[in-house]
Amino acid sequence: MTIQWIFIPFALFALSRVLLRLRDGTLSFGFFLFWIVIFSLAFVAVLSPDSTTKVANFLGIGRGVDVVLYASIFLLFYLVFRLYVMMEGVRHEVSELVRQIALKEFGRSQRRKSR
Repeated sequence: MTIQWIFIPFALFALSRVLLRLRDGTLSFGFFLFWIVIFSLAFVAVLSPDSTTKVANFLGIGRGVDVVLYASIFLLFYLVFRLYVMMEGVRHEVSELVRQIALKEFGRSQRRKSR
């Protein structure tokens, strides 16, 4: 029961942060829904630990905590993959921007020399 007094306020705090990020435009509606589902499931799992056991039994997994652990690891791998793809995109955009700036500066310096 003690762990519930720690996780329930954290889940509510996390939900409030998600809502604030949506309001200030930092978070898209799709990711808003994604995080609402994640934190709501965590909230339900903390309030009703037996629910994870029922899901585990349905999936043929021994314990409810194992389902939570497997799902968490899967989710973390997915989020790391998304971050990697995003960072590669940003790296490519920065490289392209630097190339365009360098070409622009090179063109300016060539015009100055020809005067």
